[in-house]
Amino acid sequence: MTKARAVPMPSDSVLVPLYAGADLLDAFAIQLPAEASDDLEVLARTAFERQAGWIRALTYVRDVVMATVGVKSSRAVGLAGAARGPVIGYLPMLSQSATELVVGADDRHLDFRVTIQLLADAENRRELLAGTVVHCHNRLGRVYLATIAPFHRVIVRANLERAVREMRTCVCVGDRTG
Repeated sequence: MTKARAVPMPSDSVLVPLYAGADLLDAFAIQLPAEASDDLEVLARTAFERQAGWIRALTYVRDVVMATVGVKSSRAVGLAGAARGPVIGYLPMLSQSATELVVGADDRHLDFRVTIQLLADAENRRELLAGTVVHCHNRLGRVYLATIAPFHRVIVRANLERAVREMRTCVCVGDRTG
């Protein structure tokens, strides 16, 4: 089984200016199967939509707990984002280029961005990278981030690994156009 691994944040991301002073900065990558799409949006949707049940359950708990302090639920973030444009899972798509897709949201406790990139090496092996940048606004944001950071890292890796398993067994990831 292909495992996601921690990697350095990409130096060519549009998010580089946000790296300085970030409260959370991490990136994970996973090697893609040959049959995986070259379409970055298709890859992002495969990785971050159709969450595993345990991830949906954790998100529900997060939403219930954070509602008590006035933080937007994942559903509210998604609905607000969808009113303005495309969303990946519940995260509004903020920008997309040929090499990078950025999703994220701002709230009263923190702002976060996720860069999703398709990387290729000299032998045309491809990797999907997901990097996260978080800036906390206040004590609530720092406490929240300290609480969820370990879960975040497990969830990102699990999403990437599930996506690769799906790409190996599903025709739905699109044709490889390389």
